[in-house]
Amino acid sequence: AGASAGAKTVAATTGVGAGTGKSLSGEGEDVPPEPSFDPANEVGVTEPFGYFDPAGFCKKGDKAGFRNLRAAEIKHGRVAMMAAVGAVFQHYVKFPGFENVPSGLAAVEVAPGTYGFAALFAVAGLLELGAWTEDPSKEPGNFGDPAGLNQYTLEMRNREINNGRFAMFAAIGIIAANVYTGKDAIEQFGA
Repeated sequence: AGASAGAKTVAATTGVGAGTGKSLSGEGEDVPPEPSFDPANEVGVTEPFGYFDPAGFCKKGDKAGFRNLRAAEIKHGRVAMMAAVGAVFQHYVKFPGFENVPSGLAAVEVAPGTYGFAALFAVAGLLELGAWTEDPSKEPGNFGDPAGLNQYTLEMRNREINNGRFAMFAAIGIIAANVYTGKDAIEQFGA
């Protein structure tokens, strides 16, 4: 048993036997590993955790798979940041015509909240399929600098990824508490 555990440790640290050779890029074909690629050296590896992949999704050498997962992580983080802010915003602000729509998840069950959700869903789908498609010549999640702020730096990219990770937990917490208590994001604080 000890020799087997030692062999697994050596294999894990050297990358021998790591994965099946299949890429996570979604193409379903064998992709030869790129030996110089190491996900532990990519943007988003920050303190206090450093490189954190306990489930082992990102394999050394699988750059295409990593790019696919990183693009999804950034996209989900951006959506979660908007969702968490929107969950707070909807408690305080009601757009004209939406004054009688309840806050929280109940908003999608009452017209015109249902129509607003459908419109938001359609716009997001159009942007996803058209304007916001990944460019293989750029980093995952890089759609340029439309506001001209020149903030596409290593520090800002790390901040975005980490804020997105936090927001994913915040959004799922807000949703879970709303389902359990029926209270919106602000009412959960006792307000």
